[in-house]
Amino acid sequence: MERIPILRMGRLLLVTIQVDMHDQLALALQDDLTNRIVRDRANGVLIDISALDVVDSFIGRMISNIAAMARVLDARTVVVGMRPAVAITLVELGLELPGVRTALNVERGMALLQSENE
Repeated sequence: MERIPILRMGRLLLVTIQVDMHDQLALALQDDLTNRIVRDRANGVLIDISALDVVDSFIGRMISNIAAMARVLDARTVVVGMRPAVAITLVELGLELPGVRTALNVERGMALLQSENE
């Protein structure tokens, strides 16, 4: 089964989703990411979704769940690169992403996570 790579940058983890997400891949990412937060003692997670054209309700909930699990493990989550169509879809579906901060791009997302750690 394919996996989404998780890169470590100091105490931060970077996830760049470059493929269409399907349910099994999203569940694997959730497991892999929570394990890496613990193993690497990460205090921040940045998820880049700029390559995603579509986010359905399941993927939206998975992002929310990842953020909730990260929060319990003492890590903050920032989602970057959200396309306007994805934002519109999330709002139309009535999905909220509690505990998820957003930024326009990876650079701003990293700055946000780093400023919270100071």
